[in-house]
Amino acid sequence: MKHPVDVHVGKRIRHRRWMVGMTQQQLADQVGIKFQQIQKYETGMNRVSASRLWQIAGTLGVTISFFFEGLDGAEGEAPAAAVPGDFLADKEALELVRSYYAIPEPQRRRLFDLARVLSDAA
Repeated sequence: MKHPVDVHVGKRIRHRRWMVGMTQQQLADQVGIKFQQIQKYETGMNRVSASRLWQIAGTLGVTISFFFEGLDGAEGEAPAAAVPGDFLADKEALELVRSYYAIPEPQRRRLFDLARVLSDAA
């Protein structure tokens, strides 16, 4: 049975890997495991050991705490109302975020302001 924390950590691994444009094979090669193991981590089917999480964090350029962001400390589950739906599983949303951060800072700020105005008007 999958534990909610393992599922959350796996989603965060997938999210970060996707955001940096890395394939499962590339991550697996850099960490020294098979890509099938990355698949199992990302689905929460297999639990990630502390040492492996350390390697993955270093490879993906984040701190270990990144993988636990969004968890409710008391229950060990992601808060239900934080974001509608499963944002990390939505490829369109992730592609939008990746594209957004590819825009130079001054234009990105203006785009952000425009999106805020449009959402307030809706």
